[in-house]
Amino acid sequence: MSIAVYIVNAFSSGPFSGNPAAVCPLEQWLPDDLMQSIAAQHNLSETVFFVKEQNDYAIRWFTPTVEVPLCGHATLAAAYVLFNELQYTHNEIHFQSKSGLLKVIKNNDILELNFPSETITDLPFSILSEKELSAKPIYIGKGRVFILIELQSEKEVVDAKPDVLAIQRLDAAGVIVTAKGTSVDFVSRVFAPQSGIDEDPVTGSAHCLLIPYWAQKLNKKTLVAKQVSKRGGLLYCTLAGDRVLIGGSADLYLKGVVNYEL
Repeated sequence: MSIAVYIVNAFSSGPFSGNPAAVCPLEQWLPDDLMQSIAAQHNLSETVFFVKEQNDYAIRWFTPTVEVPLCGHATLAAAYVLFNELQYTHNEIHFQSKSGLLKVIKNNDILELNFPSETITDLPFSILSEKELSAKPIYIGKGRVFILIELQSEKEVVDAKPDVLAIQRLDAAGVIVTAKGTSVDFVSRVFAPQSGIDEDPVTGSAHCLLIPYWAQKLNKKTLVAKQVSKRGGLLYCTLAGDRVLIGGSADLYLKGVVNYEL
């Protein structure tokens, strides 16, 4: 048996930028262990599977090691495939997920995620030492799944070399380090060894927490963000009440066929 697979760079700003996701459209769900094995074989930060259900699509995401409840860049990649490869004719796609209803709206070359916003709770600085973080935090808090650590400057975020083993011990899906940007409103990096991803190139779901955090700090609802990983990615962000809008570009890297036997 075989299924189509597309690798799409999400939140890209040029060739070999953004976060690559493998996209596998399905007619019906595969066994969970098979989807996990396919994701492990791809060895990208996310492989996304979706199935059409009436007028919506059910969607699930797998890292190389675990299924996750929400992923932004892979949702963007799935929408790109529907719009550009599978002839989806409307300008809005509804995905049903374990995190509720997710929407993606096409606005010319920008795809905009409509995701739930998150609140943040203060945490003590003692959860990570400065040595483990390789930087001095000025704020630490936690959203639904991520720990957010604000640093003094964009340079400190770029230069940070946190101890991934220390991060892995934390009760969280991963750690976001962030700071006010020099050419954009804010920058970030995301480390998620708990999910088999030492550093994620661009993390849409982390912006469910980053957008309300920086919107309050900067007193503005529309922001431009950059994830300053090695590949990098640009995100156009809006705080819209209890939702966040996360826009970005995407481009197709390759398409092919996954072959397997049950």
